[in-house]
Amino acid sequence: MFFSPVWFRDDRVCEATRERNADDVYGYRGRLFRSRMVRCTQTAVAAAPEPRIKKFQVYRWDPDTPGDKPRMQTYEVDLNACGPMVLDALIKIKNEIDPTLTFRRSCREGICGSCAMNINGGNTLACINKIDTNTSKPVKIYPLPHMYVVKDLVPDMSNFYAQYKSIEPYLKRKDESQEGKEQYFQSVDDRQKLDGLYECILCACCSTGCPSYWWNGDKYLGPAVLLQAYRWMIDSRDEFTEERLAKLQDPFSLYRCHTIMNCTKTCPKGLNPGKAIAEIKKMMATYKEKKAAAV
Repeated sequence: MFFSPVWFRDDRVCEATRERNADDVYGYRGRLFRSRMVRCTQTAVAAAPEPRIKKFQVYRWDPDTPGDKPRMQTYEVDLNACGPMVLDALIKIKNEIDPTLTFRRSCREGICGSCAMNINGGNTLACINKIDTNTSKPVKIYPLPHMYVVKDLVPDMSNFYAQYKSIEPYLKRKDESQEGKEQYFQSVDDRQKLDGLYECILCACCSTGCPSYWWNGDKYLGPAVLLQAYRWMIDSRDEFTEERLAKLQDPFSLYRCHTIMNCTKTCPKGLNPGKAIAEIKKMMATYKEKKAAAV
């Protein structure tokens, strides 16, 4: 078979060109890949943050352990590997360091009130309390003050809930025959009166921060429960306002409040229980005048 020398030379030139071009392409890609790998490695080494060790001093007590006494236990947490809130640190401690640590938590959004505790001297919710990034200062965590402790950071809320139940925190009507058959409408203005009251999540931060509640917790209802009582007293749909006021006429249920205002200062929801209590006292004065005039 006859091959043209020209075509033969052209084929060889084309093949050689393709090989050279391929070497150039892969060589360039290889160099580019290696240079990028070196830069990434250098960046990773340079960007590795130094550990930020924060100390958490947590109240511990286990009633099931014979002879165990309340104590403070210190845990060290790297803030680089932890969320920004105190609850994040507590969960990390329980999951990775000490599974025996006991505390309440639920929503992590500041709407359930489960993780109420005393952090650095103030009652608040652990899920919305940011960790102080100053690693030289430890975070001190206690259960809510002046309450019986079930275990570690878990307080006994039985008395608090019993007091809440005593005010009958639900809508009450004189005529129950129409109950459930139609809606109970209220004006926009009447609805606005409930703002700043219905948002209470019953975390007990205010009540356990009140000195009057510390000394008379068995008789004084406390800021949280009284705020809830006021919420139903001024609800235009409720028809038992006078009966609700009558239940608070004894010397302790309402009048142990001395307007110290710790309740308003510590409320994690920004509510004002002190104002609600003052409004109840004003309503009580009017109620007593009406009752005296009726006699």
